[in-house]
Amino acid sequence: MRQDWDRRAQENARHYVATGQPEWSDDEFFRSGEKELEEHIRNDLGNICQGKDPKAMKVLEIGCGAGRVTRALARFFGEIYAVDISRHMVRQARLAVATFPGAHVFRNNGKDLSVLRPRWWHRFGIGESLQLDFAFSCLVFQHIPSRAVIESYLCEVNRLLRPGALFKFQVQGYTESEPDLDDSWTGEAFSEDDALEMARRTGFELRYQYGVGTQYYWLWFFKK
Repeated sequence: MRQDWDRRAQENARHYVATGQPEWSDDEFFRSGEKELEEHIRNDLGNICQGKDPKAMKVLEIGCGAGRVTRALARFFGEIYAVDISRHMVRQARLAVATFPGAHVFRNNGKDLSVLRPRWWHRFGIGESLQLDFAFSCLVFQHIPSRAVIESYLCEVNRLLRPGALFKFQVQGYTESEPDLDDSWTGEAFSEDDALEMARRTGFELRYQYGVGTQYYWLWFFKK
């Protein structure tokens, strides 16, 4: 997966992050990230913030790519911790959020969040523990051709979230597709029963879902 996404990032990072057009200006690219914020965050503040001030919240983004959504999240929330498997994507994401002191971007190993374990916390004045208020992932898990890897991420998110907090994410829901083990573009697909079972195994409660049977299958997983 790392080789695939490093190659894509070098070829045309913004296109592979958002395939709606082949070339993106800075303004267009980051405006599209603000649109994702409007559609998936601002219209769902009851579930996401649960009464907290967004500027007082610590949030996680898995698969930040070139920082398209990361920049919007950094503008809205107090602190954002974002990870991506590709060093070339991470470089661009760091540039995208360079003016936001609460935004931190890491290259992870593509299967867990060990990069956010205690050995890093002192760099950001976190102290002995990092507890997140919300986690988000958009257009990422649909490319991961391994259910085990996706579930590993869910267990890691559960470790970092405060009790009752939400992980809102999107997976491939078109179950007629087959995961592409050689290219990491078409990921593992999930049915409604698959999603319910995955929530149970990883310590979450699935309360809401949208888009079952489609490429854009959104899931609301609340930490128990």
